[in-house]
Amino acid sequence: MAELELIPVRTRLLTHKDNIVDAIEEYAKQNIGPHDIVSVAESVVAITQGRLVRPEEMKVCFLAKILNRFVPQKGSLSSVYGMQAAMDAEGKWRVLFAMIMGVLAKLVGKNGVFYEMAGEQAALIDDVTGTMPPFDKHLVYGPKNPQNVAEEIKTRLGCYGAAVADVNDLKRAAVLGVSSGLDPKKLARILIDNPFGNASQRTPIVIIKNYALLEAADSGEA
Repeated sequence: MAELELIPVRTRLLTHKDNIVDAIEEYAKQNIGPHDIVSVAESVVAITQGRLVRPEEMKVCFLAKILNRFVPQKGSLSSVYGMQAAMDAEGKWRVLFAMIMGVLAKLVGKNGVFYEMAGEQAALIDDVTGTMPPFDKHLVYGPKNPQNVAEEIKTRLGCYGAAVADVNDLKRAAVLGVSSGLDPKKLARILIDNPFGNASQRTPIVIIKNYALLEAADSGEA
């Protein structure tokens, strides 16, 4: 019986001059079959879309200098630049309102309200040093239209499906976009151990082999 296998694919350094689908075709096509899912790291998708900015190019407002102090140090928005990036992406007043509601929610023991209300980009922004060189001098936003990216990968590569995933070494995994018919929560569980590795390994593509075969077998047993 076929087994689920995760195969990381090493690439060269991908930049804003690359197209992520072209890169997957170049480096992984020979290993991709019709029963497989192709997953790709969201930060690399964002970089190839040019969704990054240098701190010195940003105009930091007074509000960002205040609100960043309410974010734990390990968070990307704990820097004034990270907070400003969130405001630029989602709107200054939305972020302010989300912060107020988040602080109030914490007073009654509820966490995570700020990120629920501040908008998707607030949770996806990588602060300076949060990405591999030479992009460690940039803030990187989350990718644009990850669902469309996944569909394009599936169409071009002829695989069973595709996903754009945000995974780290802290056992946190979220799938931001999938091709039609896939369950993002199920894929997040499969990717929870971060087969992409850290950024320096340059393995932004992970092929989930035999996914469709096992899904069909599970359905048959049901």
